[in-house]
Amino acid sequence: MNDQPTILILAGKRDGKLDPLAERAGVSHKCRVPINGKPLLEWVAEAVGPAFPEAKVLISIHDPAVIADLPTVAALKAAGRLVLCEAQAGIVESVEHAIALAGGDAAFPLLITTADNVLAESGYLQGVHRDALASEGDAVVVLATRESIRAAHPDGQRKFYEFSDVAISNCNVFWLRNSKALRATEAFREGGQFAKNRARIAKAFGILNLIRFRLGWWTLDKAFKAISRRFGVRVVPQITPDGAFAIDVDNERTYGVAELLLKARKG
Repeated sequence: MNDQPTILILAGKRDGKLDPLAERAGVSHKCRVPINGKPLLEWVAEAVGPAFPEAKVLISIHDPAVIADLPTVAALKAAGRLVLCEAQAGIVESVEHAIALAGGDAAFPLLITTADNVLAESGYLQGVHRDALASEGDAVVVLATRESIRAAHPDGQRKFYEFSDVAISNCNVFWLRNSKALRATEAFREGGQFAKNRARIAKAFGILNLIRFRLGWWTLDKAFKAISRRFGVRVVPQITPDGAFAIDVDNERTYGVAELLLKARKG
């Protein structure tokens, strides 16, 4: 197993539409929205590059030309590490297309994150990969608890997945051990955003699982075991103690929160 995963940064437009933050900033892609002096994608690429200095970095975006001038993107290209992938109609299709461009099975293990995950840090991403390799998971989902997120910032997240033992939010970091693990990505075929759209939970995980979730019958562990059965692949949670990593730039509120934390953490 390779100690340098392939990295995939999802930087496409959700549903192919212009994001409100991009519209406000006057840019064509959300990943170009400036925050604390740099585009969103630049912060993520700066964390990814040194975390895995020998890894291929895939960036999935609708128009690769719009990021060609970013310093870290240019540096990755000059080093022969960059693979630009045209974003597809949906998240899963974009992941599948990127994997194909990266050589299929040669792309694994694969660490996936998003271009708005600006608080991600190199050491954190290294820890995700290290712990995922040591786990029994085919697919790993990185999560943070409500308490840790609110400790990072009281307004960092407002919606959580409530289980009988813990309330969590995802950190937009996913790890796939092999091509078999791609089955787990089917949950995102309709676009994810489960906290905002419970109908997507029912479609992705089944109506009975939605009922169990809504009635609070599940612990986090039982939920992930049910998800694993649903997709025929072992999906496991990885809890990060730093709730800031669950705060991405999703709207005006989280933009402000992320900007404050960026200034405090990265200058």
